[in-house]
Parts: sequence; structure tokens; C-alpha cells
Amino acid sequence: MAGPNNSYIKKQKTEKRLKKRREKEKKKQYRKENSPGGGLDNMIAYVDKFGNITSEPPEEQPEKEEQPQAKAND
Repeated sequence: MAGPNNSYIKKQKTEKRLKKRREKEKKKQYRKENSPGGGLDNMIAYVDKFGNITSEPPEEQPEKEEQPQAKAND
């Protein structure tokens, strides 16, 4: 008995599904256009010598060369 209404229900479900998909695409596009983003540079964090997380890179310091100590043979 539900035969004649079956195609109508299918059509309604399909329209509803397509409408949801279009709305989802609109939301996705809106978020993509209005995101602060900025790329990889905004995602990088640095750790200073005290272990605190900062957004600015550490100052470059000249590396100290360690001189090998002479072993005394007894």
C-alpha cells in the first residue's frame, strides 16, 4: 500500500541530502575564506633555555668548541 508514496519519499530524502551537502559546502567555503590561518610559520613554537614555549626563535649564539682533554697515563 505504500507503493505510490515510495518514490515521493525517495525524492524527498534525496533533496534533503543534497540540501545538507550544499549547506556543508557553503560552511566549508566560509571557514576557508575567513580563517586566520597563516601557514606553517604560525604553527611553529620554540623552547627557550629555561624550558618555556615561545613564538619567537632563540637568539643565535656562537657555538663553543670543546677541546679534548689529554688523558694522563699512569
